[in-house]
Amino acid sequence: MIERKGENWCFWKDVIPEETSPGVERRVLAFCDELMCVENTFQKGSIGAMHHHPHTQITYVASGRFRFTIGDVTKEVSAGDTLCKQNGIIHGCECLEDGILVDFFTPMREDFL
Repeated sequence: MIERKGENWCFWKDVIPEETSPGVERRVLAFCDELMCVENTFQKGSIGAMHHHPHTQITYVASGRFRFTIGDVTKEVSAGDTLCKQNGIIHGCECLEDGILVDFFTPMREDFL
């Protein structure tokens, strides 16, 4: 995957998903040192465990319905919504309806490679 770093093109069909937890698959898409795009596919009932990291993260809800917690606030989100998680802020989610989240990280997540 590291060989794709900085490539101008990343074709979804060529990216092999990785199971990150039961019912969750991650595809690391285009990335460079400063930015990374990641697609996460969730099955209903799956969990994105509470965590934090030193990256600012924006999440776009491409499909489905989720219950997200950012800091001490919990809200339900669905297709078209976006969330901003500042670096170091604890966050996580529960998938209420099969869906896809698209995450953008700055800087890139080296731990995903």
